[in-house]
Amino acid sequence: MTSAVSGVKGVLARTGSGPASTRMEGLVVIGALAAATGGAWVYLVFGFHSVPGVQMGGSADMSMKMSMGTLHAWTVGDFVVTLLMWAVMMVAMMLPSAVPLTLVYAAVARKAGRLGTPISPVLSLVAGYLSLWMASSVALTAAQWGLGRLSLLSSSMAIDDARLGALVVTAAGIYELTPLKRVCLDRCRDPARTIAAHWHSGRAGGLRTGVHLGVYCLGCCWVLMALLFVGGVMNLVWVAAIGTFVLLEKIAPMATVWSRVVGAAMIAGGAVGAVVLA
Repeated sequence: MTSAVSGVKGVLARTGSGPASTRMEGLVVIGALAAATGGAWVYLVFGFHSVPGVQMGGSADMSMKMSMGTLHAWTVGDFVVTLLMWAVMMVAMMLPSAVPLTLVYAAVARKAGRLGTPISPVLSLVAGYLSLWMASSVALTAAQWGLGRLSLLSSSMAIDDARLGALVVTAAGIYELTPLKRVCLDRCRDPARTIAAHWHSGRAGGLRTGVHLGVYCLGCCWVLMALLFVGGVMNLVWVAAIGTFVLLEKIAPMATVWSRVVGAAMIAGGAVGAVVLA
């Protein structure tokens, strides 16, 4: 394992900006991820009418009406459609933040091919990364069902109990300040080191490496997904805002400091909300 990691680090160390063909390959990778992300957003904008309990009106603002879980018992088909919605939402929110690690892995794959030791394609890495978020979609679907059964969701699929919403915001803020959050964020912000530390060879190597990267990403962002139920799952501006924050945490300068500032602000805001609404 040590030799494998050293080999990957060596490849990464020799990876530079490269010729025009290398830059073109990077653009192809970014373009493919952008296309997948764009497709997911198209579905979210135009496909919500298929989610159980949501009726899309003909008005320009696409007014929605949610039948609560207590009034509408889900069928298996309802669960599957809602799970699809969550899975697509996870792609729309989390795939942009996978661009840095995908580019690093693509560079490793290119160098390995030139050295006569081809590795798993980039697609396998992305599939492994997204597999964790697909699994989280099941939990989010179950959470939506449970909140609906308790009549705690509004028409925009936001938590209808303001005190509970304040508690979720406070919990998310606290998690932003924990050591686990910091470790996971550091790993997400240094994809080269993370790929080297969790390198797997063989036909399924890219998939296994992607799963490891997805674990860190999930550990970094899972609480933020709960905030979707605070601002409203059907509020696409809110969805985009959380997705943008996730991306900036991973690529912006001094993002660790910014994450702590935002965490402290969420704690303060949640605490004030809980006191005011008590």
